[in-house]
Amino acid sequence: MKSVTVVGSGIIGLTSAIALQEAGFQVKSIAKESFQHSLSNKVGAIWFPFEIAPKEKTNTWATQSYIRYLKDLISTSGVSVIPFINAYTADSNTDWKEQLPKGKVREATKEELPKGMDQALYAEVPLVEPGMYLPYLFNQFLAKGGQFQINLISSLEEMTKLDDLVVNCTGLGAKEICQDPELYPIRGQILRCEKLDSISFADPTKKGALCYIINRSGDTIVGGTDYENDWNPEINPDDTALILKRIKDSGILQSPKILEELVGLRPKRTAVRFEFDKEFTNIFHNYGHGGAGYTVAWGCALELAEILKKE
Repeated sequence: MKSVTVVGSGIIGLTSAIALQEAGFQVKSIAKESFQHSLSNKVGAIWFPFEIAPKEKTNTWATQSYIRYLKDLISTSGVSVIPFINAYTADSNTDWKEQLPKGKVREATKEELPKGMDQALYAEVPLVEPGMYLPYLFNQFLAKGGQFQINLISSLEEMTKLDDLVVNCTGLGAKEICQDPELYPIRGQILRCEKLDSISFADPTKKGALCYIINRSGDTIVGGTDYENDWNPEINPDDTALILKRIKDSGILQSPKILEELVGLRPKRTAVRFEFDKEFTNIFHNYGHGGAGYTVAWGCALELAEILKKE
C-alpha cells in the first residue's frame, strides 16, 4: 500500500486525506494545530461560489463537492440543504448554476431580494456546519487507519522528507513555507449570533463590503469583511459596527444578538495552486482556495486522489 502524508488539518487537508484513503493510500496527517483551531472551524460555512480561479476548474470542483455533500446528509454530519440567495452582476461567474441538478437554481424574485440587491440567484445548497462536520471527517480519517500528529513544518525542505508523496494543504501557511508571492490573506470578520428569522443570503458584489447571513441549526453567522492583504487577526469594533449596519440596510429588522466575534484570514491566490512542485517533485500543492474552501474542497480532493494514483 502506497503511503502519503497530508500537511494541514482544515477542510482542504481533511477531505484530501479521506479521498486518498478511499483511493487505497495509507495516509498520515501532520499539522501545526488540530482542526479545532484551523481557519475552517471559524467560518459559516456554506456552499456558494465565492469566486476563485481558474474558473473552469473551480466550477467542476464546486459541482463535485455539491454532489459529495449530498452523500453526507445525516444528522451527525452537520450537513443540510437550505435555500440561499446569492447576488450577482454582469461580471460575476454564474456558470456553476448550469452544473447543478435541474430545478435547484432559479432567479430570485423581486419580493425575495434583500434591500439594495438588484439581482440574485435563489438556490438550494449544502450548509456545512464546521463544529459538526470537521470532527465527523476527522473520526472517519482515524477509523480508516489514519494517523495524526501535531508538528510545525516551516519549509519545503522539511516537507519533502516526510514521505514518498506529500500533499501541501497548509492554506495561508504556504506563504512562508513556499515563499509564495501570489498568496495573500483576505481578512474576514464575522459575528456568530442568536438565530435570525431570515433567509440565508450573500451579496459579494461590492468590493470591500461583503454582506451575508448564514442560518445554521443553532445560530446565525452574520458577515462580513473581505479586506485584501490585511494580516490583522484581532477583532475590530468598527468592522462589527459596519457589519451590523449592512445587515440593517439589507432590510433585516431584527437586531442580531451577538454571541461571538471571529476573525479569519482566508488564503487567496491569483489561482488555486493545484500542482506538483517543480523542485520538490514528491510534493503536491493544494492551497489558495480563498473564501471557497468548503465549496471546492471535495472536488479538489477527488481529483488529487486520481492524480496521485498514477504516480
